[in-house]
Amino acid sequence: MSLKKRILNVLFWSIISAAFIGPGTITTASKAGAEFGFSLLWALVFSTFACLILQEASARIAIHTGRNLGEAIAARFKGGYKQLLILLLVVGAVIIGSAAYETGNFVGAVAGISMLVDIKNYWLVLIMGVMAAIALSIPSLRVLARLMGYLVVIMGAAFLVTAIMIKPDVVEIAKGAFLPAIPDGQGTGLLILGLIGTTVVPYNLFLGSGIADKSQKIKEMRIGLGIAIILGGVISGAVLVVGTAIQGDYSYQLLARALTERMGEWALYLFGFGMFAAGFSSAVTAPLASAITAKSLFGTGTKKKWDIGSRNYRLVWGFVLLTGIFFGVINLKPIPVIIFAQALNGFVLPFISVFLVIVVNDPELMGRSKLNGWVSNIMMGFVVWVTMVLGGMNILKSVQTVTQWNIITHSYSVWILIFITFLFTLGLFYYVFKRRISN
Repeated sequence: MSLKKRILNVLFWSIISAAFIGPGTITTASKAGAEFGFSLLWALVFSTFACLILQEASARIAIHTGRNLGEAIAARFKGGYKQLLILLLVVGAVIIGSAAYETGNFVGAVAGISMLVDIKNYWLVLIMGVMAAIALSIPSLRVLARLMGYLVVIMGAAFLVTAIMIKPDVVEIAKGAFLPAIPDGQGTGLLILGLIGTTVVPYNLFLGSGIADKSQKIKEMRIGLGIAIILGGVISGAVLVVGTAIQGDYSYQLLARALTERMGEWALYLFGFGMFAAGFSSAVTAPLASAITAKSLFGTGTKKKWDIGSRNYRLVWGFVLLTGIFFGVINLKPIPVIIFAQALNGFVLPFISVFLVIVVNDPELMGRSKLNGWVSNIMMGFVVWVTMVLGGMNILKSVQTVTQWNIITHSYSVWILIFITFLFTLGLFYYVFKRRISN
């Protein structure tokens, strides 16, 4: 592969980075940096690793079978009430998650760009909505993917330059990245879940599988996808480093003020543009992923009704886009909305990951020679288990907040959660391996 083709391949797969580096990433990562310094960098390292493992499996399904993830799920669970229930659960999880994400995209992007221009928020939301609708109307997914890739490069440069100019302690960065710790503090679990949910976005699994070039070689896909996701992880880490410019209470204004005091007035423009670029790229990819998911699940027998540009396809991305526009116009407070959206994605992730594990280990769909290998299954199992543990801990903390029961403070409850999720993960892989042997 020539250098030009490699660069274009990375730019193409950078649509995945464009999808997960939105205002949610910027808000969650910079808030983590502001409140806990570098100590939660490990969560971003893990989430980047998890994103790479799951996205590679999703794209590999499309290349090996000619079906994207949604089509593969529909084929695997075809027939009767089981198919309808699973399709509704998957579509509901993806589209509701995308709509929540889209709200965060709009309110976050507007919060960033409003630092640079004095225009009413609702006008900024409407202008951004029109721009996103025009981008979504581009008939070629490959062109749209490359457009988002260029935006990721520009956005990434803005945050990387800002992070370097802060002159962070490299030793502390290394400790935070490779020595996992959960600092004491209210909302820490929600923030960790948000850091994972903002990187391993469930709808991205359908997006990556839906845009995959079925004629591309596995090695080429892995190179392009791997570089794009690692680059996205580095950018997310840079955002967390930028957040350490302030300590304690967090807001966009305080962060912008701290950056300006340290680096000068131009830092405000870097941060504001980065927020807008992140919001716009994700405002395009969230509706796109929803439309691709719905098309793959419901368009199997009626492909013409779900072609790009068809009414059904446009209705899906239009619903998600209009959701973001509506909540952006009424001017919701951006930070709580974005943190909630990231946590919601963190809850949905284990659910979608289970289906991905089942499909990639199904002999009828993949063929025996293309089934997931032992190493990939071990890594996927670890990712599914950890995300279930973190999601379960967040549920326990929510129950504790409502009922005032000291659930989390008793270590046995956490160990019970770890044990139950571990048993579930073992049961999942017992099920898939039994199916592998019997077919």
